[in-house]
Amino acid sequence: MEEQAMATNRKRSNGSSLHHDTNPWLYAVKIGFFAGLIWGIVRWLFYAMKFTTILPGFAADPFFRESFLKTGWGMVVGIGCFIALSIIAALLYYVLLGRMRGPWPGIVYGLAWWALLFVALGPLLGVMAGVTKEGWNTLFSELCVFLLWGAFIGYSIAFEFTDEASREPLGAH
Repeated sequence: MEEQAMATNRKRSNGSSLHHDTNPWLYAVKIGFFAGLIWGIVRWLFYAMKFTTILPGFAADPFFRESFLKTGWGMVVGIGCFIALSIIAALLYYVLLGRMRGPWPGIVYGLAWWALLFVALGPLLGVMAGVTKEGWNTLFSELCVFLLWGAFIGYSIAFEFTDEASREPLGAH
C-alpha cells in the first residue's frame, strides 16, 4: 500500500506528478458553466439575428413572463438559466457517458437534448410551439447549437478523463 502511494507521488523530470487529480464532479460543473455561457450567448446572437424565434431564456419561461424575458435583464436571466441547465446536463453526461471517447457521444447527447426540449418537453410545457409549427430556420439553427453544445460538453469530459497519452512519462512510447 505504501509503495502505491509513493508511486503516485513520484515526480516527472519536468516537475508534474504522475497522478492526475482532476475532481470529475467539479470539472463537469465547470464544463457545464462554460457550455451554458458560450452557447447561451450564441443562442442569444441567433435570436438577435432572427435565425431562431425561440427566446434565449426559454429555460426560464416557466418562471418568468415572456415580456420580461424579451428585455435585456430577461436575456441575462435566460442565459443564467441555460447555464444552470448546462451544468445539470454536464453532470448527467459524466454519470452516463463520461468514459466514452471521441466527439460522437457528445453530438448524440446534444441531439437527444434537442429532441427532449423541442419535441417532448417544450411543447408540453408551452415554452415552444413544437417542431411542426416552428420554422425551418429555427429548427435547424437550434439543432446546430445543441449539437455543438453537446459536442462541447461530451468531448471536453471525454478528453479530460480518457486521454491517457498525455499522462505518460516523456519518452515512454
